[in-house]
Amino acid sequence: MRRFAIVLALLASAGCVEQIKASRVKSALMDGGLSEQLSGCMANRMASKLSIKQLRGLQRLNRAPRRSIPEFAAALRQNGDIDAIEVTISSAALCKTGLIR
Repeated sequence: MRRFAIVLALLASAGCVEQIKASRVKSALMDGGLSEQLSGCMANRMASKLSIKQLRGLQRLNRAPRRSIPEFAAALRQNGDIDAIEVTISSAALCKTGLIR
């Protein structure tokens, strides 16, 4: 019974961690100049696919009032992380086409 409670607590905390990561990704995307709607759509997928180090790279982007997806990708390219760029572009494409929401 005690093991079950521990496993249940770990699963619950893992869900909270993913939710926190997604929230931070959304904020970083919005700070980077993407719209709130697009950022919200992209956040969950990106949080699950990128490492903490890669997510911190998103947070280091210069703030911008408004950027297109190519402009955002160009700014992200300065970090030199190809995986983060690919996940960002594919997430944006999936959101723009309506395949994920």
